[in-house]
Amino acid sequence: MSNTLRSRLTPYLFLLPALLFMATFTLYPLASVGYLSFTEYNILRPPQPVGLANYQRLIGDGVFWLSLRNSFTYLLVTPVIIVSAIALAIVVNRPLLGIGVFRALYYIPVITGAVAVGIAWQFLFDGSGGPINGMLLSTGMIEKPIIFLTEPGWTLPIAMMMTTWMGVGYYMVVFLAGLQSIPEDLYDAARIDGCNEFQKHWHVSVPGLRPSIVFVAVISSLSALKVFDEIYVLTNGTGGILNSGSTMVFYLWKQAFRLQNVGYASAIAMVLLVITLTFSIINVRMLERGEG
Repeated sequence: MSNTLRSRLTPYLFLLPALLFMATFTLYPLASVGYLSFTEYNILRPPQPVGLANYQRLIGDGVFWLSLRNSFTYLLVTPVIIVSAIALAIVVNRPLLGIGVFRALYYIPVITGAVAVGIAWQFLFDGSGGPINGMLLSTGMIEKPIIFLTEPGWTLPIAMMMTTWMGVGYYMVVFLAGLQSIPEDLYDAARIDGCNEFQKHWHVSVPGLRPSIVFVAVISSLSALKVFDEIYVLTNGTGGILNSGSTMVFYLWKQAFRLQNVGYASAIAMVLLVITLTFSIINVRMLERGEG
């Protein structure tokens, strides 16, 4: 083998393990799901080709459209997380005694399992003696307990609040790193120009955090589209009354593993892939502009 050929092949040999890993755990499953989306498959019998029947079924499936709407509604979590995490990062970005402890406390929800958090939130919103109902009753805001987790209008908002609470600590760390990279001279100049605390952060911190904001928008929006744990735990795997809390990923799981409609679930997965891929492309373009 000539030296020229060897030098050309060497980079690919280093890439080979990663390419094999990607082919085994990404490309092959993706191709399999794509194939199964054109079949009727319930695990017990071999897949039977049905053409576009699964995709035609999606068009008339009300629960699918409800799940799609809920997934897009879940994107409202993103701006709430961004604003909350920036505010929290500004608060803890101060040289105060014991500030490291507060940073760690704010980060605890991130490393706490979704199941444990879900059980805690079930207790908080329990209709027969939960703290939320107790507080509302004691202040006279309600006359009788609200069964939050069985009310169709409350399931999704509670899950969104839980997602925000669990994720804000992680994004706080991202913004904290961004704040600490902003030169202190810029803040000094803002003070000399007469800016108060709010104006200082509005005119210096927020522009300086632009790349971080775009990054968080990318990550949190994709996470919101793929939410599952919160819905599963809060509704005990039912998706809520009248599927009020069902999202795309939850409905996919329900069709595949509870109803064993694997072919139909694969069609849902392919639609979700197209949506998340579109969002990824848009967000990457935004990220590139943010870094430019």
